[in-house]
Amino acid sequence: MTPGPTTATTPATAEETTLLAPHTTLGLGGPARRLVHATTADEVVERARAADGAGEPLLLVGGGSNLVIGDAGFAGTALLLDHRGHHVVERDGNRVVLHVESGHDWDDLVADTVAAGLGGLECLSGIPGRTGATPVQNVGAYGVEVADLLVDVDLYARRTGRRAAASAADLDLGYRTSRLKGDRNVDGEIVLGVRFALTADGLSAPIRYTELARALDVAPGSRVPVAAAREAVLGLRRGKGMVLDPDDADSRSAGSFFTNPLVDGTAAARVAALTAERGQAPITAWPQPDGRVKLSAAALIERSGIPRGHPGEHAPVRVSTKHTLALTHRGGGTTDDLLALARDVRDHVAGAFGIVLEPEPVLVACAL
Repeated sequence: MTPGPTTATTPATAEETTLLAPHTTLGLGGPARRLVHATTADEVVERARAADGAGEPLLLVGGGSNLVIGDAGFAGTALLLDHRGHHVVERDGNRVVLHVESGHDWDDLVADTVAAGLGGLECLSGIPGRTGATPVQNVGAYGVEVADLLVDVDLYARRTGRRAAASAADLDLGYRTSRLKGDRNVDGEIVLGVRFALTADGLSAPIRYTELARALDVAPGSRVPVAAAREAVLGLRRGKGMVLDPDDADSRSAGSFFTNPLVDGTAAARVAALTAERGQAPITAWPQPDGRVKLSAAALIERSGIPRGHPGEHAPVRVSTKHTLALTHRGGGTTDDLLALARDVRDHVAGAFGIVLEPEPVLVACAL
């Protein structure tokens, strides 16, 4: 047989094979010094031990949905977490405990639980990323947080070399935080697996969020079929550009770029007085059990003078045209461009209300 024609190919450069931008939802960031994959929990431990043994800085990368990486890249090993799978480990009446590998895609997990008639995760539909990141960040949306459902996690502590389980109560879960996040993670613990307690009756968690209750046409506190709750949440998130969609430029973001600030009563009263004085609509506020008040970061941004789409349609990075909490990359931009926009938004809010917004994504080799 006569050989067919061959096509010449150009070998990928070292930088191309270690670029981190394709592994983030923003599509931004320089290369890592080294890029490795893990497809099992044991491989996660092995790769982490190898990097630590070589004195190499280590960056864990899952779905890249909550990650901002500097243009110069990461001077170390980036470990891509790609170990997947889930199974039921316990059934007791209406209670089902589900074990999930930390590299499992989060929304795939939510879709699977809904298809199986398991309730609890449906209000967290459409959130990009991997399961292992959800307890680290205590991910939440539409009135539900991971803390409401988490049983425990399997951890590998890089400092001690130990693998062990830790209960949800031991993780110090708070608003978008835990002891596994950032500088609080003193043992360098890596989440290998997660277990959630779900319900088996096919009904959602109680609908607590007013916007979602309105979309479902039910009273707050009602329970609805899990599939109905998921579809309503996905519809609301799509309307805000918060569901990954290659045809929606507003979805190329890191999700909510800023957390809703927690302030004391005096600061909350000052914000209310300022908006009233300016003839603006009130800032949405949620009183907290500790006496503080959580304010809507999106409303603060809008009332400070930053509109959707800021700074304009020709900018490579801009505020989402659907939701002011998302900063989007439209192509051709850099992480420095994104951070400049974030500073602009932050400074507008600080100038208007005296409140400094804090970033929600993890910033790697860059700073706000």
